[in-house]
Amino acid sequence: MMRALYTAASGMMAQQINIDNISHNLSNVQSNAYKKSRTEFEDLMYASMDAPGLQADTGIQMGMGTRAVASDRQFSSGSLKNTGNNFDLAIQGDGFFAVKTPDGKTAYTRDGSFKLDAKGTLCTTSGASLGIKIPKDMMDIRVDPDGKVSGVPLTGTQRQTIDQIKLTRFLNPAGMKALGQNLYAWTPNAGEKKEGIPQGPGFGAVTQGYLEQSNVNIVEEMINILQAQRSFEINQKTVQVADDMQKEAIQLKKA
Repeated sequence: MMRALYTAASGMMAQQINIDNISHNLSNVQSNAYKKSRTEFEDLMYASMDAPGLQADTGIQMGMGTRAVASDRQFSSGSLKNTGNNFDLAIQGDGFFAVKTPDGKTAYTRDGSFKLDAKGTLCTTSGASLGIKIPKDMMDIRVDPDGKVSGVPLTGTQRQTIDQIKLTRFLNPAGMKALGQNLYAWTPNAGEKKEGIPQGPGFGAVTQGYLEQSNVNIVEEMINILQAQRSFEINQKTVQVADDMQKEAIQLKKA
């Protein structure tokens, strides 16, 4: 009976992690460019109660339960929302904005809700810099699909190029490490990274005045959390059944 108790307990712990992950997805449904994650499971080691025979007998192998082994982040594109803000940028493709965090490290994001800091540099809400500085004497700022940033001088009418936005793409984006604040860090699991101009092969185009929304589907996540709850309850019931059987066995021994 003890094996059943521990096996069911492993299922309860795995589903608790699953519910935590789904709750995180739902809590970020309004986060710009948030990418949902999915919990992956695997069965644990097996105990051979009776080795397979030479004939059709397959023997008896008893599993030890399950465990959550990975959180697979899905980088499918979210829908675009029109904001009308010149500094809101969305990527239509697989690229990422490369930004410098306040501590000087490079991070990557799909969240294009940029703002001007005191120096006129485009930054994320958390202060990570895109490295694009907008001169104070420029107006009518425009960002073309190829990432070219331009503006019109206050004292003139001829549009001038200010800077060039570049994007970074990864062989395996799911291998990056989530840092919070809609930022990711490169890891060896993300594979090779390449920097290029928007609209280049595989990088995607930049759309000004739009923001990418979360790719979380609320209905799908609600179904997932109900399934996880049912799985948890089934394992909980298994613990109760195993406990009752153990009690009955003890009573028989006493008799």
